[in-house]
Amino acid sequence: MCGNVSTMARERECMFKIRGAKWIAPGIKRFVIEAPRIARKHQAGQFVILRLDEHGERIPLTIESSDGKEGTISIVVQSVGKTTYQLNAMEAGEAIQDVVGPLGKPSVIEKFGTVVVVGGGVGTALAYPTTAALKRAGNRVLSIVGGRNRDLVILEEEMRAVSDELYVTTDDGSYGEKGLVTDKLRQLLESEAEIQLVLAVGPIPMMKAVADLTREKGVHTVVSLNPIMIDGTGMCGGCRVLVGGKSQFACVHGPEFNAHEVDFEVLMQRNRMYRDAEERALEEYQNRLRGGRESEEPSECLVAGDKQ
Repeated sequence: MCGNVSTMARERECMFKIRGAKWIAPGIKRFVIEAPRIARKHQAGQFVILRLDEHGERIPLTIESSDGKEGTISIVVQSVGKTTYQLNAMEAGEAIQDVVGPLGKPSVIEKFGTVVVVGGGVGTALAYPTTAALKRAGNRVLSIVGGRNRDLVILEEEMRAVSDELYVTTDDGSYGEKGLVTDKLRQLLESEAEIQLVLAVGPIPMMKAVADLTREKGVHTVVSLNPIMIDGTGMCGGCRVLVGGKSQFACVHGPEFNAHEVDFEVLMQRNRMYRDAEERALEEYQNRLRGGRESEEPSECLVAGDKQ
């Protein structure tokens, strides 16, 4: 498609245009991006790796939904590091240089019976396509959506539409039930006679807490891991996770794994390795926005990866 035009025109033509950009919560934005090949092949649970420009780092982002007819994919992005802040400053009509995918293994979708889906914060957007697929497969789906406060509860209506029952929790009690998503999960594990599967997507400590709860009950549990990634092909080793005592790569063996086999301590330790570098990169970016005198050259610490 891009082979018979000039270099500059080819670069513009081959970039991925942002068709829609809308804030859905403080610091959380949904993008609709033109990516027809990815949209046609996407399955629930898969993700993309994108790069904003030629100097940018590569970051993994789960595909919230796709529209094969329109040739678009949707992603939900929370501002947590330099690249996600940069991305969330973009608007419809702008373009992203590279979007690669769909990557990772699709979610295992079959008729399990009663399924509980737990989404924490922006993890709800990651869990949504799999929730919808599980419902279409004939499962009874009970969903728990949580946030620190009311403003950070996202996709409530979308999740309600694909769930038999939806429970909302907030840490501060400003909306729904006061407490953590794991508090509600504990109640369901005690009250529901037959839960065949639990899917948890969100912060690592939350997923670990879910795994600890379900391990006691012997309920099969799946978590979606999104560690630091660079190439998305298993070559760089950045997304290495320890599962069942063996090294696995989240980009090619995952992103979904048996929660009871994941070594969450190792996962958290590896994700902390680049925290200082990520904080420096964000500080440099914010200083430039404020008119600081930092160099415009990309910082070496940007190779760390901005995780969602």
